[in-house]
Amino acid sequence: MSEAADRLADVQAHIADAAKRAQRKTDEICLIAVSKTHDAAAIRPLIAAGQRHFGENRVQEAAAKWPELRAETTDVVIHLIGQLQSNKAEEAIALFDAIHSVDRSSLVQALAKACQKAGRQPRLFVQVNIGDEEQKGGCTVANLPALLAEAKDAGLAIDGLMAIPPADIEPAPFFALLNELAERHGLPLRSMGMSSDYETAVMLCATHVRVGTALFGLRD
Repeated sequence: MSEAADRLADVQAHIADAAKRAQRKTDEICLIAVSKTHDAAAIRPLIAAGQRHFGENRVQEAAAKWPELRAETTDVVIHLIGQLQSNKAEEAIALFDAIHSVDRSSLVQALAKACQKAGRQPRLFVQVNIGDEEQKGGCTVANLPALLAEAKDAGLAIDGLMAIPPADIEPAPFFALLNELAERHGLPLRSMGMSSDYETAVMLCATHVRVGTALFGLRD
């Protein structure tokens, strides 16, 4: 097996173990390989090993490498996990199958207009600033109901919530809070957990985990 296949198998095994401990089914959890900053040559081995969901931070970077990769493997699913500028909404709708960073009124309106124009809507997650950190994107917990209502009024279907807990703090309470918020608002999907904490996220009802380093290795 290649190094990429070994890494993928290892992450999948950890997800399966965490799911079993939480009395969940492994197929309830979508593993997103965070391919931001990695070129096509680094991505192809994971595709060859069977990985199909990938996460990108920037529209421009994704547009530069994924059309070619998608021509080679038509069933890959591309997730935007980074912040999205409103003026990039049309490009994002055309390129991505899921957007995890809906976080403000102007973006809701831009996405609604772009979806209507394109006649398609990717799967959408509202990003919640779960730790109330000034430097991070995401709507506040207090503003979440209003943003969800605005999205509904604009004709956007919101499928779930996304969050990145504060660094160097036990993430479990933040994952539990995101799960509670999703339940409260009747949203089935929870995008939470990264290389350092995805097992904890799986234990606390994550449906999507975003794993980069554990699959690609440390960045240069």
